[in-house]
Order: sequence, then C-alpha cells, then structure tokens
Amino acid sequence: MDLQLKDKFFIVGGAGDGFGKAITMSLASEGANVLAVSRTKEKLELLKDRFPHNIEFIAGDITTEQIQDEIITSIELNNVSGVVVNAGGPPAGGFSEITMKQWDEAWVTVVRWKINFIRKLMPMLVNNQYGRIVCIESVSVKQAVDNLILSNALRPAIVGFAKTVAQEVASEGVTINILAPGFHQTAAIERLFLKKSELDNISIDEAKSQFEAEIPVGDMGKPEEMASLALWLLSPLSRYVTGQTIAHDGGTVKGFFG
Repeated sequence: MDLQLKDKFFIVGGAGDGFGKAITMSLASEGANVLAVSRTKEKLELLKDRFPHNIEFIAGDITTEQIQDEIITSIELNNVSGVVVNAGGPPAGGFSEITMKQWDEAWVTVVRWKINFIRKLMPMLVNNQYGRIVCIESVSVKQAVDNLILSNALRPAIVGFAKTVAQEVASEGVTINILAPGFHQTAAIERLFLKKSELDNISIDEAKSQFEAEIPVGDMGKPEEMASLALWLLSPLSRYVTGQTIAHDGGTVKGFFG
C-alpha cells in the first residue's frame, strides 16, 4: 500500500531511541523528509548517516522552550505535513515515594511541553489546511500500570487535550490522535522491570517474564510494529480518523474500549 508519504515533511521527537527512532526510520524509508529531534547527538548522526537525503536533526531536549523555538525557526520555509509528539516518560514509583517536586516536574515533562509545542505548530498546519499530529503516550491512559502513578495521573490529560483540539481543527484539515503503547522492547520498559525486581525481590529476568505473562499475545511488542500504525496515522489516508486514542498493547487492556 502506498501511504502517500514521499517528499512530505515531518518532525519526530525522541528520535534517538525506541518509538521515535522506529518512526523516523520508517518515514525515511517511505521517502519522507524528517527533522529528527533527540538529546543524543551521536544517535541522530547515525540516523543521518543511514538516510543522508531524508533526515536532518536538532540535538536537544524537545520539552524545553529553547529547542521548540529552534525547531520552529528551522522549519519556517518547510511545508510541515505532521509531527510526532514524543519524549521520555516520568520516573517510576508509587504514591508514597513520589515527591511533590517530582509531581511538579512531571507536569512540565508529561503535559505542558506538548501543549506548548502544538500551540506553536498549529498556526502553520491550519494555514496549510493540512496536518497530522500523533502523540505517543502510554497504555496507562487506558488502564493504570503498577508503580507508574505519574504516568497514570498525568498522561490522561493529553487525551482530554487532544480530543478537544481535534474537534476545533477538524474542519481545517488537521487531525490529532494518540497512540497508547503497552509493553514494548524499548529502553523505557527497563525501569519497570527494575522497579518490580526491587519490590518483589526477584531478578530482572523474572520481572520481565511476569510482565510478558500478563500480555495475551505472549511477548513484548516491537517499536517498528507500532511505527507502521503511526505512519498510517501520519498519512493522508487517515483523514477520517481524529481525536482517537489507540492502544498498541498485545491485548493488555481489558476494557471494552481498549
């Protein structure tokens, strides 16, 4: 299937690892042009070496005002087709161990920066009468995850935000959707394995096995699998899908609307 992504231009956050890297590589493989953003310059250089004609990059923290403004300045002459709103998640922990300082920091790194960044980009998308916004969140917006109280509490705010914005800009050719990944083979999942091993006094391998036992499909997802879904949402073919939160979780969510 031709996703009609060739020569379109996208911004991808968290492009150095995990979902962001998988989406960046998939877009470039489809002939799209990508501005990849990550804090790790060396990882971005490797992506650039692999796709020299399709990938440019900015090394920095996309959650900060400075890097967001640098992105906006760098794309002023480009016709932006879409953006993947993605960065690292908050620390693991339960209610009793998370400090108020960590709650305040998580508001910025989980919620505020995404709203701010989309506010900066939206005038360009509306002016073009076209745009695809995909926010990478977590299965925690569908079903609480043990020892992730910050994610469980704050990520659902982006669901409400995206649903509301989707209604406001649908007539302008702009869509906004959320992907809610379950347990995947990424560096981020290691913090949950470690936390569980500490709490239950078991090895990290045992913790991983217990996580996999809860997934109906039977094993961890792969970032490139979710990237294929992200590419469809970023494509013109997804015109009629907006304001949705789609789980990619191997059947982990038990609710009817998972």
